Amino acid sequence: MATFVLIHGAFQGGWIWKIVATKLRDAGHTVYTPTLDGCGERAYQLRPGITTETQAEEVAQFLWSEDLNDVVLVGASAGGMVMAKTAELARDRISRLVFSDALALMNGECIRDITGSSGLSAQTELSIGPTRDDRYNRFIQELDEETASWAADRSTVHPIGCFTSPVVLEKFWDQDWDASVIWCKRAGKPGEPHQRRCAEALGARWHELDTGHFPMLTMPDALIDIITKG
Repeated sequence: MATFVLIHGAFQGGWIWKIVATKLRDAGHTVYTPTLDGCGERAYQLRPGITTETQAEEVAQFLWSEDLNDVVLVGASAGGMVMAKTAELARDRISRLVFSDALALMNGECIRDITGSSGLSAQTELSIGPTRDDRYNRFIQELDEETASWAADRSTVHPIGCFTSPVVLEKFWDQDWDASVIWCKRAGKPGEPHQRRCAEALGARWHELDTGHFPMLTMPDALIDIITKG
């Protein structure tokens, strides 16, 4: 049995992994689904200074405090950036990385370099994101009405620093990792070229899922198969 830490993407929280986490735990695995600082149910903690790096430092500290080793880190969407920085900070605790249609930025890049800022109309000095209606309209393209509403109701804005501050990955891309990259063929961004760049840079295994950007909700069993087998 393995230990999994599942890292959510922008505008989400640990809740997005509920189906996958339940199935993995039922199979006997140990699973953690942390909600990143300033996100999800922790959105009330929004404040200046939250970045990819500070979120990753918190996750890395969690791995240390829980004495977790041989961890399989899974990062979805913008969670891929946090996963990469966490792995850099806690190298000796990581056994494998899984990029699930994830952003995999090179040192010095910003999210906006890859995705732009269209559709992110709910912006303040501290946060950025789509409105609830915009999120529902995206979810309903892939999910039934009940699930789309459930997900949209739980979606929140994201700390703006994670979008505007260049990612700091001074060592990650120069190290050897046991990694898998999943491209979701019906997703718009970050897109296949971005996923290919990540896979080639890491020498990672390549997987394709015929779904949109939220395979943890649309194809949980197929995603679990990749997560558990690599």
